[in-house]
Amino acid sequence: MLRSLPRTLAVLPLVLAASLASAQQDPAAFPLDSVGYLNEELPRMEAAIAAKDRSFFHGAMARTVQFSERWGFKATANPDLAAYPMCTAAVMDYAVVGMCRLMPSDDACEPGLASRFDANVKRCREVAAKK
Repeated sequence: MLRSLPRTLAVLPLVLAASLASAQQDPAAFPLDSVGYLNEELPRMEAAIAAKDRSFFHGAMARTVQFSERWGFKATANPDLAAYPMCTAAVMDYAVVGMCRLMPSDDACEPGLASRFDANVKRCREVAAKK
């Protein structure tokens, strides 16, 4: 897994960019859906980290891709979601942040990623609470 982490992290944006789905949902619902997704995933991620279960993150990435396809993420993001960059960033970074908590010295783990993720999750929750 250690050797495949950079390759896995490099492939995730390509998979997201390859999504052919188009957003058919109300963009105003995106923050709430993002928070629901993260609220479901984050406790599972914490349990995987505590158990040192690296295999969890393969499924986590697949679920992230499915979520992004549902909302029509593109290489430059869905323009209808432009008002919610904190939510798109939080969803896209969640699995990477978790993997980096397991393997902090990996080259793919950039300084500041975890704190940006936490700030984006917080801001996304704030926006969702207003909806």
